Amino acid sequence: MEDYRRIADRIAADIAAGRLRPGQRLPPQRAFARRHGLAASTAGRVYGELVRRGLVVGEVGRGTFVRAAPVPTGRALTEPATTAPVNLELNYPSAPGQSDLLAAGLAPLLRPDVLAGATRTAPATGTRAAREAAAGLLAAGGWRPDPERLLFAGNARQAIAGALAAVVPPGGRVGVERLTYPLVKEIASRLGILLVPLAMDDQGLCPDALVAAHRSTPLSALYVQPTLHNPTSVTTGEERMRRLADTVRLLGLPVVEDRIWAFLCGRESGRPLAAHAPERTYVVDGLSKRVAPGLTVGFLVVPEGRGEEAAGALRSGGWTAGRFALEAAVRWIGDGTVERLVTVKQADARERGRLVARYLDGFAVRADPRAYFAWWELPRPWRADTFVAAAAERGIAVTPGPAFAAGGSGAEGSAADCVRLGLASAPPRELAGALRTLADVARTSP
Repeated sequence: MEDYRRIADRIAADIAAGRLRPGQRLPPQRAFARRHGLAASTAGRVYGELVRRGLVVGEVGRGTFVRAAPVPTGRALTEPATTAPVNLELNYPSAPGQSDLLAAGLAPLLRPDVLAGATRTAPATGTRAAREAAAGLLAAGGWRPDPERLLFAGNARQAIAGALAAVVPPGGRVGVERLTYPLVKEIASRLGILLVPLAMDDQGLCPDALVAAHRSTPLSALYVQPTLHNPTSVTTGEERMRRLADTVRLLGLPVVEDRIWAFLCGRESGRPLAAHAPERTYVVDGLSKRVAPGLTVGFLVVPEGRGEEAAGALRSGGWTAGRFALEAAVRWIGDGTVERLVTVKQADARERGRLVARYLDGFAVRADPRAYFAWWELPRPWRADTFVAAAAERGIAVTPGPAFAAGGSGAEGSAADCVRLGLASAPPRELAGALRTLADVARTSP
């Protein structure tokens, strides 16, 4: 087998010769592996070597891009960067004192008698205590899920995979907003599902676009983010939500409703799609954003009579939640830890939104003040690929708009001059400095 370093050498030569241009996106690792007849692990080592040499930037699932100016290998290995990288791609909020709060909730689990039970396996249905706790946590806008219709996954992404596996056959077509969560594209690819991009407006998904797509070639399901849509932060209003519910009933389509960011809107936010069409809607949520990404639980509310089918999909995929994580979640919800963290993160998101409004004033930025992300339509002649590379040169990682495009030339084209800024992970002072720097970059020419 050819050494991965020799393959990396050839790509490095293409970059040096200009055959691969600054800002150009490399193919996904799996596609690269197929094209070159490599094992997936070897392709991963090639890309890792290119990152180590400072030739490319990016992360798996969102894209890998040629740097605007490759870092000389010697300096990259011997000299620290003058500015620590600021990551506006990852988006996991953290509250001050969060670890202390979480540790207090975990302490009872460490008693030997309790730990013995907490380390046993758990079914997809979890425990009665977990179902009751989760039902109360997910309640919003007067809607509260039936605890007996709750299932548990390792995280929200696994809950999405379980729901899609349960309702969409291999080769099936799933309607999604034309801009969608990037990992849904990866999940669909692994499940052998085709995503069909649907038009959006300032109220979210357009029901007429759903009807047209289904009548053209029948869809198997719909995946939608109607509350703080990622990446645009659009929230669907009550009237549009009712129209969407009527449409999926008319078409007989199951719906996977992703509410992972809805907690930022508070319990008095508008009712979810599940409140309008409970017999068709699978609700996905989780603790990764509310609490922390490392010890989390995903929630899946299923329509009546669909529990065993969805539980079977979670089991067969190996996506069920661990018992320890379930027990921790029950304690964090019950003792108020989750609610305290949510309150702090809601205020934190608003403060970070004010930084966006301050430093990107005058630019075409869409950002709900409650959201932890912003969608930026770059000024001409900037495009996403060149802007991502220019930002990386200044130690700032941002997500190119095409990473969210569900497919099709229209979706790709509409996102080609946009980037998404994840506001949650960087400390506020670093975020402010990064936004100021990005604004300065946008005012120059590529």
